[in-house]
Amino acid sequence: MEPIRTLIDLKGASPGPLLPDELRLLYGGDLSFPACSGARPYVAGNFVSTLDGVISFQIPGQSGGGTISGSDEADRFIMGLLRASVEAVVVGAGTVQEVSPAHLWIAESIYPEAKDLYAGYRRGVLQKAGHPLLVIVSGGGRLDLDRAIFHTPGTRVLIVTTAVGKQQLASSGVKALDSTEVTALDDTGGWIDPSAILALLRDEFGVRSVLHEGGATLFGHFMAQGLVDEVFLTLAPQIAGRVTGRPRPGMVAGVEFLPVTAPWFHLGSAKQSGGHLYLRYQLQSRA
Repeated sequence: MEPIRTLIDLKGASPGPLLPDELRLLYGGDLSFPACSGARPYVAGNFVSTLDGVISFQIPGQSGGGTISGSDEADRFIMGLLRASVEAVVVGAGTVQEVSPAHLWIAESIYPEAKDLYAGYRRGVLQKAGHPLLVIVSGGGRLDLDRAIFHTPGTRVLIVTTAVGKQQLASSGVKALDSTEVTALDDTGGWIDPSAILALLRDEFGVRSVLHEGGATLFGHFMAQGLVDEVFLTLAPQIAGRVTGRPRPGMVAGVEFLPVTAPWFHLGSAKQSGGHLYLRYQLQSRA
């Protein structure tokens, strides 16, 4: 991969760990995150979008982010780097179903070319053991338990569900999966409270940093509660379009804001490779 070009970097100096030389060269600079406050884990979202704001074509077999990005190499590299940086990756059940059954939701599964670099950075710089915990949020517990993520040594999965979902998973044989744990939380108006998810991750699993990879509705609930600290957004140079009656999602779905409540973010950095832009936005504190 050709090194990513940094166009703008407004983040300023950070006391956090710096990338090793080779990763810093490929990324076009350093990557660090603010220290966790302790109140809850730090949450960063990661999405790829078309120029007109579509994150999924909503077509079976072509609903994943790779179709939006054109399987862009730099986008995959950044996704792997972000996964290597955190202690947990959060995804909704629908997002899991959109990717290949062989996908493992770990750094090297999305960009295997940097496997050793990711591992060295995670162990040597961040002092983190193993892969990040994969947290799958599924209210109904309807998951394909034959997927590779549930059967690969060294991977850890937490399914956050409801009481009904836990019964569904039990009937599907989840208890036979050694690396998978199920926790039931209260169903709040048809969805699981994001603040309860983060409290669970902090208190029971010691998680201080989270990468949120969607879907749009789950991410929308996190955003509505003010639980997203920053967003990494790859902007792919294509147009997807939308038609009435068959909506294609943007980054946030299921909630809407008013002008006085809409969250604002400030630009931290902008990077470029070919026709793609890689943007980093951090939540703007309200006065």
